Amino acid sequence: MKIDKAAIKSEYQRHDRDTGSSEVQIAILTREIEALTVHLKANKKDHSSRYGLLRKVQNRRKLLDYLKRENEPGYRDLIKRLGLRR
Repeated sequence: MKIDKAAIKSEYQRHDRDTGSSEVQIAILTREIEALTVHLKANKKDHSSRYGLLRKVQNRRKLLDYLKRENEPGYRDLIKRLGLRR
């Protein structure tokens, strides 16, 4: 379940030293959510991971709301690039 955060950062960062922008955080959370979803399909009784998944989804939702409020075109572009329904 290892996620290559460096590759995600390089793909979604605004400039070369950007590591914490909302776009990067949302992209990393999306990959973690996808990995946890696969894990939970195989391990249905892993309730602690399910709780972690719900926290990650909630955090991503908050970041997406913030990005939509602050930068509507960037929000639309990121949604399209990540393939999220919204």
